[in-house]
Amino acid sequence: MMRFVLSCLPLLPLLIISILESLLKLFIPKKRKSVTGEIVLITGAGHGIGRLTAYEFAKLKSKLVLWDINKHGIEETATECRRLGAKAHTFVVDCSNREDIYNSAKKTTKAFLPAMIKYNHGHIVTVASAAGHLGIPFLVAYCSSKFAVVGFHESLTEELASLKRTGVKTSCLCPYFINTGFIKNLSSSLGPYLKPEEVVDKLMNGILTEQKMIFVPSPLSKLLVVKTIFPERFLTVLKRKLNIKFDQNIGNKIGGQ
Repeated sequence: MMRFVLSCLPLLPLLIISILESLLKLFIPKKRKSVTGEIVLITGAGHGIGRLTAYEFAKLKSKLVLWDINKHGIEETATECRRLGAKAHTFVVDCSNREDIYNSAKKTTKAFLPAMIKYNHGHIVTVASAAGHLGIPFLVAYCSSKFAVVGFHESLTEELASLKRTGVKTSCLCPYFINTGFIKNLSSSLGPYLKPEEVVDKLMNGILTEQKMIFVPSPLSKLLVVKTIFPERFLTVLKRKLNIKFDQNIGNKIGGQ
């Protein structure tokens, strides 16, 4: 371990330069990339965040491929996207069914990772949650699934880097609780629910400026630093200060107790 630490000492100048670059980016925003004419596949496009995201890409004249299990929902989304001037194609897909996904993928050519890797071009966006970084009582199953999504994003990002596919970008959305009805009667020191429109606005900015981790609100990212460097005793008190409360679903408790 000590040998590894000593071998990293020559990296200190690079660390300083990287920190200065990060500070500079706070004052000089990165230019947004163009997605006009790009094929954009959106799952869950029949409602909520997926639908609002489709509208934003439609405004940018992307070619939209919309997936959802709800045929009526995606048709409504597609109609509005076309009104906004975009081409939109809809597919009824159950994303929990692998065969359904593969069958639909044949109709949406060049939509997935192998083609992106081949042409070194594309952008994969995963939707996680702040709960994918910080465990929350009575949301064991939810937090576990979101931790998995964050792990998928980070592993995929590293794999693409190892393959030297720098043209394939990755982003992971990690918002605070959104007002979608999943969490009821929320109260917290972090504030009230986020509005879906607010989340989508931050998501689009993150995608177009190629941010790897998109926290909403952005100060949530500081919790990762706190979680990493502060002792457990302090973190226990801090979590109490957050005072996150909501109507508990008995089915989400460990052992159903």
